[in-house]
Amino acid sequence: MAGHESIVQVDAFTSRPFAGNPAAVCVLDGPRADGWMRAVAREMNLAETAFLVPEADGWGLRWFTPAVEVDLCGHATLASAHVLFESGLLAPGAEARFHTRSGLLTARRDGDWIEMDFPAMPATPCAPPAGLLEALGAHSIVAVARSRFDYLIELATAAAVRALAPDFHRLRVIEARGVMVTARSDRPAYDIESRFFAPGSGVDEDPVTGSAHCSLGPWWAPRLGRDALRAYQASARGGLLHVRVRGDRVLLRGQAVTVLEGRILGANGAEVHEHES
Repeated sequence: MAGHESIVQVDAFTSRPFAGNPAAVCVLDGPRADGWMRAVAREMNLAETAFLVPEADGWGLRWFTPAVEVDLCGHATLASAHVLFESGLLAPGAEARFHTRSGLLTARRDGDWIEMDFPAMPATPCAPPAGLLEALGAHSIVAVARSRFDYLIELATAAAVRALAPDFHRLRVIEARGVMVTARSDRPAYDIESRFFAPGSGVDEDPVTGSAHCSLGPWWAPRLGRDALRAYQASARGGLLHVRVRGDRVLLRGQAVTVLEGRILGANGAEVHEHES
């Protein structure tokens, strides 16, 4: 079936289908036009679609939401590693090496888990921008901070995090990739809980956001007095991450499961005419 690209949909940061965060993964034999990748991402309409291209010492990896290309994505990287291991493109004991907009990212398989090595992105306390707290509808605020990509809001209780019902229209104008809201967990299975909102990037609420934990790990490790954390993202789908802070790196461990396999019929990397909005 020449001219057709294979695509796999993976639920990441979960051990069961229809939970965690779904990502589409397209393994290509060579580069494709940006417009084509954007069109595929819009067609998939998931938080992210990942595109892998083989390189001499690993894989080129790019991530697209239905609206924009992003600089860092955890769950679609986990999904990409899962696809490479499951398909046999990588041996079980091999290291997955991804060349990305955020530098070299690596991943290794450990039984049913995959551990990824990501850059730490500490958040620095700051004043909230106008309209942010009102858009979130957040109360009992402990701290507001800003990382490279996102705002971080700490609330007094995990129940308050779970109860949030943001105004996405108002949140869309905040100048950041997204907003993470977090608290210590009130459940013994977890240390911290969070939710992540990114309407300005085309995703009102991201089900499980690996890259947010590059900030959540460094934020909570000193506050809880330990470097290893069990993190739960309390979206409707929910997802579990094991987070370990190591200096300027954060190790993210998660599970993943394949839910769909298919082929993209139509333009195979050819020019795509994008309509002006």
